[in-house]
Amino acid sequence: MKQLKRSSGNQSGFSSHRNTAMIFIIMLLLLAVVFVLDLFLGSVGLHPSEVLRALTGKSPGETEMIIMEFRLPKAFTALLVGMALSVSGLQMQTLFRNPLAGPYVLGVSSGASLGVAFVILGFSSGMTMQSLHGLGNWLITAAAWAGAGIVLMLIMIVSARVRNIMTILILGIMLSGGISAVVSIMQYFSNETMLKAYIIWTMGSLGNLSAPQLKILALSVTAGLILAFLSVRMMNVLLLGENYAGSMGLNTKFSRSLIFFTTSLLAGTVTAFCGPVGFIGIAVPHIVRNIFRTSDHSVLLPGTLLAGGIVMVLSDIVSQLPGSDTILPINSVTSLIGIPVVIWVIMRNRNHGSSF
Repeated sequence: MKQLKRSSGNQSGFSSHRNTAMIFIIMLLLLAVVFVLDLFLGSVGLHPSEVLRALTGKSPGETEMIIMEFRLPKAFTALLVGMALSVSGLQMQTLFRNPLAGPYVLGVSSGASLGVAFVILGFSSGMTMQSLHGLGNWLITAAAWAGAGIVLMLIMIVSARVRNIMTILILGIMLSGGISAVVSIMQYFSNETMLKAYIIWTMGSLGNLSAPQLKILALSVTAGLILAFLSVRMMNVLLLGENYAGSMGLNTKFSRSLIFFTTSLLAGTVTAFCGPVGFIGIAVPHIVRNIFRTSDHSVLLPGTLLAGGIVMVLSDIVSQLPGSDTILPINSVTSLIGIPVVIWVIMRNRNHGSSF
């Protein structure tokens, strides 16, 4: 009888692993499909053979320029942005044990927005868009990094003194509110041209990165994802609560600081280069949990990474309105995808009476 139960358990475990592997294979194939579609679809209709010749360098001219200088970098940017925001959202939800926590819960996005506001709005009385473009996009990027870094330092100083993680969550929300108020005041006193430039930045964009900027984005996101994978065991233990994690011998302060740094690196870099992109970090981890039906981060983390890439590349396809010259703000598309998921999470938790 014991042998029969053991055999049944082994078969069940094998079946579960096989199902998980099958889901990962399907996700990889889906990611490849949407990435290729992002190259094919756009305002200019291209035949698949033209795209293939452009990718292999056998179709010089306008087609190669469209693919190699516009569509391919934008698709790659969407892939990196989706992965970065989704993984940082998973980390925040695990650390705070709150289903509505996201990569911007600590005020990282608000800090980056404040840095950009100081550049675009703070000097609007003596600066024009022409002089701003003359300085290049690096000034905006550096300001966003500085703003996100300052907020991160404040949060880490507080976290070293406060043990209650929910207190830190509330502090991040209040800090974001205060920063938003400062930015609103700056918007009120800025001139019309610079205000419009800032509003456009807040809508998010995936297509304005130069080759050096894309390289730095890729390196920063890769470094953040490596740190996230190194913290898988920490997140599995932290999911049970910090007190229990401490009793298991986990250094909770170090783990918390590492996750804070990883989240800020991922979300801060994306905000610096692409503007604030909302709802991906909140929605995608819940979609992945619902697909895999597990709380094991060795499964959730790679699943979230793949799903984030799929959702963001798909959002990029939708934002282009294939066949039309109009391009929607990427933030509008991600909001339309993410908001129904957030509503579903709230309604489910209200019925079940639990956070996860």
